[in-house]
Amino acid sequence: MQTELSKKLGVEHALFGFTPFPAVVAAISRAGGFGVLGAVRYTAPDDLKRDLDWIEAHVDGMPYGLDVVMPAKKVEGVTEADVEAMIPEGHRQYVKDTLAKYGVPELAEGEASGWRITGWMEQVARNQLDVAFDYPIKLLANALGSPPADVIQRAHDQNVLVAALAGSARHARKHAEAGIDIVVAQGYEAGGHTGDIASMVLTPEVVEAVNPLPVLAAGGIGSGQQMAAALTLGAQGVWLGSIWLTVTEADMHSRALTRKLLAAGSGDTVRSRALTGKPARQLRTEWTDAWDDPNGPGTLPMPLQGLLVADAVSRIQRHEVEPLLGTPVGQIVGRMNSERSVQEVVDDLTRDFEKAVDRLNRIAGRSPE
Repeated sequence: MQTELSKKLGVEHALFGFTPFPAVVAAISRAGGFGVLGAVRYTAPDDLKRDLDWIEAHVDGMPYGLDVVMPAKKVEGVTEADVEAMIPEGHRQYVKDTLAKYGVPELAEGEASGWRITGWMEQVARNQLDVAFDYPIKLLANALGSPPADVIQRAHDQNVLVAALAGSARHARKHAEAGIDIVVAQGYEAGGHTGDIASMVLTPEVVEAVNPLPVLAAGGIGSGQQMAAALTLGAQGVWLGSIWLTVTEADMHSRALTRKLLAAGSGDTVRSRALTGKPARQLRTEWTDAWDDPNGPGTLPMPLQGLLVADAVSRIQRHEVEPLLGTPVGQIVGRMNSERSVQEVVDDLTRDFEKAVDRLNRIAGRSPE
């Protein structure tokens, strides 16, 4: 599965895998794809350095990249405490009441909660980049628009390609104007923050909007047939995230959550503001239902919602309270019905890609090469 972009990056397959798990990043790259480490949870630079050291030791010299979250607009002088003070007391009480309804225990004394707003602050991302640029990363992706101009220049000075996610052709054109190298067209079906346009419509629109920049198709992709469709629509590769959540190398820390993912169908996700305040596709749970309930207080805008629910989400995950337990995941969850290794996933994807291409050749009256 070779394209101009995959050849430029020196990978066998134009298959980009986004994941928060270092072991999965290394396994994707070793399998011939391009692993991309999600950095949002690394609020301490030393933790990122530790995991990049691990990737370096296990990637067998194959290329990999980093995905950061840098807000499109910088707000000066605002601290986490300032944001905390903006959260209404009624919303805090709603969280307490919902957790009490399901008997969710407190965290143990001294046990820290998980991800908080700090992972979305620009300075945190810049600290991450200060670490990452000491490593031979080949790609820097940003999930919240184009990175600042100085970051793009810094990446280019080190021969690092820059990618940005887009949910519309308008967003994609802004990325191109900012000087990025690759646009990831992320469709409605994707896990996490996503827009309103489905991949089948979005991909060719973005390809046309930013031509000749390479485009990666994302959202709802989890089979070789879909990869072939993406390339037919003009993409130079695919960007896969959700499908890696149930691979054997993933460190989910929750067997209950893995079981829920394996049992879920493609209709068991919902685009909800419950997690961050922006629409993000995730497993539908009684937690998302509570925040989408018209009788509730409703969600707060980003970043207030993320800070409001951070401790609650950590408690739900730590104690595996199944009715409330969820995670960002795309509609492709319906195909994630068994635990496989990364190599097995890549083998299945590329084998089915070849079958799909052969079928198209036969339809077109050409014999497979």
